[in-house]
Amino acid sequence: MSRILLSASFAGAIIVAGVADLALSTRGEASGRAAAAPGSGRYLPEYTATGELILPKNFERWVYVGSPLTPNALNDGKAGFPEFHNVYIEPGSYDIYRRTGTFPEGTILFKELQLTQTDGAAADGSTTQASGRGYFPGKLNGADVAVKDTKRYAATGGWGYYNFKHGEPKAPTAKLRSNEECAACHTAGAKKDMVWTQFYPRLDR
Repeated sequence: MSRILLSASFAGAIIVAGVADLALSTRGEASGRAAAAPGSGRYLPEYTATGELILPKNFERWVYVGSPLTPNALNDGKAGFPEFHNVYIEPGSYDIYRRTGTFPEGTILFKELQLTQTDGAAADGSTTQASGRGYFPGKLNGADVAVKDTKRYAATGGWGYYNFKHGEPKAPTAKLRSNEECAACHTAGAKKDMVWTQFYPRLDR
């Protein structure tokens, strides 16, 4: 099978990424490159020469799956993620998931964090707007990203978790988070393959 290698330059280093329908090739894993299936149209994760994940490109054009909300006002002022969690999935991976019911290797889930509006907020953190009283999106506040790669992230259940800063602008790259920081929570509570599909109807059909 022919293969396509898509390359990008970052911080003086050449970062090579590709697209694969169901798995990253052994050759790609060894070289930091991912094999590409002709016409697959997928965007796979890109890494720096030192192994940090590069902030995914054009994520705002991906498939939107949901926005859980855990505001500080409903969590004694100490919510772990006091924002809307606007979650997107890479479109090519979504198409494969819809066909097979399995998240393919290289799947990227992008969670953009967005604070709630607080001007004139009530004790429960809600505000009153033209449409009524509720919780309304405010400023963006960074992002978290999950990547499926059962070889690279074998120690954390087959998924790697990254934080691109809780604040704006988002960091251009991010280091892998430890099992205790992210993966353990997904292992304990996520419904399917460490993904919170119970909160995302498009993924839970």
